[in-house]
Amino acid sequence: MSQLEDVGEQDGWRCWVCDEPVDPDASVNDDRGPSVDARTNKPRAKVGRDFAGAERLAHRACNTKKGAVTPVIPWLDGPMIADPAPLLAVAERLHRKGGREVVARCPDKKDASVTAQWLQDRFSRLAPELPVSAAVDTGGGQFVVSLSVARRR
Repeated sequence: MSQLEDVGEQDGWRCWVCDEPVDPDASVNDDRGPSVDARTNKPRAKVGRDFAGAERLAHRACNTKKGAVTPVIPWLDGPMIADPAPLLAVAERLHRKGGREVVARCPDKKDASVTAQWLQDRFSRLAPELPVSAAVDTGGGQFVVSLSVARRR
């Protein structure tokens, strides 16, 4: 198997940036075609073995765009979400430090619960090596959504 096939199989043929399917048979020159991405703009020597250095599958266009600007992982459409945190930065901090991080606020419990479930599912693909759980807490007349990772030994 080639590196592209290995990475594609590892990621279930889904783009780590946009979370949409990648056609394994599409041309690598097509914008929606498959490419291997290192998930970072940093030189490998500075990255080492941390979260940002893992090779992942991306659409060619998502990978190319990422080279010019920091990628933005899109949030769920539908529920009312206030102050959504940049998910890639959240994943990097949780990977580096562990602990808990508040990622959004919602005006009602249903939206907060839907958002928490989506975050847990999305992080299973965005950062599969990071065991994240989502929680909903009340505070200040709203519902706070947080992610936490188990302490490392």
